Amino acid sequence: MCMVIFAPIFAICAFATCGGYSGHLRVRVECLDRSQSNLSITINFAYPFRLQQVYFNPTLCEGHRQETIFLIGDYSSSAQFFVTVAVFAFLYSLLATVVYIYYQNKYREGNRGPLVDFVVTVLFAFMWLVSSCAWAKALSDLKSATDPTEVLLLISACRRPANHCTASHQPLWSELNTSVVFGFINFILWAGNIWFVFKETGWYKTGQRYPVRSASGRRADGMSQRLCSQSSIDQPGDSFYQHPYRQTSFDQSLERFGHQHYNQGSFNQSGSLRLPQTSLEQPIIVSQGDITAKRMNTTIFANDT
Repeated sequence: MCMVIFAPIFAICAFATCGGYSGHLRVRVECLDRSQSNLSITINFAYPFRLQQVYFNPTLCEGHRQETIFLIGDYSSSAQFFVTVAVFAFLYSLLATVVYIYYQNKYREGNRGPLVDFVVTVLFAFMWLVSSCAWAKALSDLKSATDPTEVLLLISACRRPANHCTASHQPLWSELNTSVVFGFINFILWAGNIWFVFKETGWYKTGQRYPVRSASGRRADGMSQRLCSQSSIDQPGDSFYQHPYRQTSFDQSLERFGHQHYNQGSFNQSGSLRLPQTSLEQPIIVSQGDITAKRMNTTIFANDT
């Protein structure tokens, strides 16, 4: 959404404030002979700020002769680079807006669209940073080159103590300062959009599908697994001692088992209890003991063969 709304607007503001700028300064040269003075010398300059092509004709205060003076400096490369980045960023943001709205399915098909968008977004973010820094430095040099104090030093008549030179008008830099601010705003906007474009790529989706755990996370998982294993080993014994009623139920089971075999058996004449034969066809002789209502204690003798 940031690309759709804000990117074209800030791109237009960036190249409009820089590419549409024109400024001027005005100086006064008062000669010792008032009739030879030039009280209004206007110096105009504009984008792309090739100051070496800007000239003016001040008086020499010697008769009515004049000289031609050119300003110093060429800042067209930084200014044109800044404006070019702004124009191409504006065009690409418009193209991206059309694709996002009308060709969303083709954009996501094959993951090629998000990857191209991601690479272009990273490139424009980098270009905005470089161009904004270069233009900020060029603007600082441009202010120094068009400073009325520096311009007056170029005039031969102003280097004579008898003459008096002043600046009657200075350039306004608010528009160019705003262009630098818009340049860095565009950098922040495009750099922040990198994350949202990256989320649409297959790289982000692959990382979400197979998350990579850190070393500390793996150590914590291993420790928790060891603790769970140790607790599962210690649990039967602990639960046995924590629940003594299980021993009682075990004794009751033995008691019922004794009653069952006692009922199935038969007494012989000698008073011994003979149980059914085992699978080895060997009788088991059980001596009769004290039989109570709740528990039977028996002694089992098995013949060794």
